[in-house]
Amino acid sequence: MDKICIFARVSTNVQDYDRQVHELTTLAQRNNWSIEAVFCEKISGAKKNTERKELSRMVEFVQAHQINKVVVTELSRLGRDTLQVLEVIERFNKLGISLYIQNYGIETLTESGEVNPMSQFLITILAEVARMEHKTIRERIESGYKNYIANGGKVGRKEGYRKSETDMREQYAEEIRLLRKGISLRNINKITGTSVNTIRKCQTFI
Repeated sequence: MDKICIFARVSTNVQDYDRQVHELTTLAQRNNWSIEAVFCEKISGAKKNTERKELSRMVEFVQAHQINKVVVTELSRLGRDTLQVLEVIERFNKLGISLYIQNYGIETLTESGEVNPMSQFLITILAEVARMEHKTIRERIESGYKNYIANGGKVGRKEGYRKSETDMREQYAEEIRLLRKGISLRNINKITGTSVNTIRKCQTFI
């Protein structure tokens, strides 16, 4: 039975990686793989590998626990910087650990533990395409934003706009519940991703 690690990543605090973990858990069960650990992080995939604590923890874990595979839903979950992604894959190759990419159904190593040249070729292309797509999307957003401002558009809340107490209580029910438990503003911020200023406003509803 193959021993595997699941790795999931989202870019922001408002996103959730539960779907990724669920899909990969189902995949593991279907293939009779033993899940030894699950690593999840909320960080931009464009960051350097040395800045990504969960990625570093995962690499250390697979080295120490004779893991056979690391599984991800998409290559971009491992990272968006082509060179950084290939650096991780190269480390896995040297350790005899295969990277399985679910949406393409490809692995970096063959069953005999040899480097799969076709998958390596595809991964290099896919990583670069993912990086270019991300860059193009960011440029389009920035261009649209500048064009909107240049044509007199305004950003931010409308003047005089303020959420009602009912709306605040409904939207920030979890934050209010945690405040009532005596949890600090900063810890609630870490748990929910809600800004400290907004949580401070919620204190008035306790």
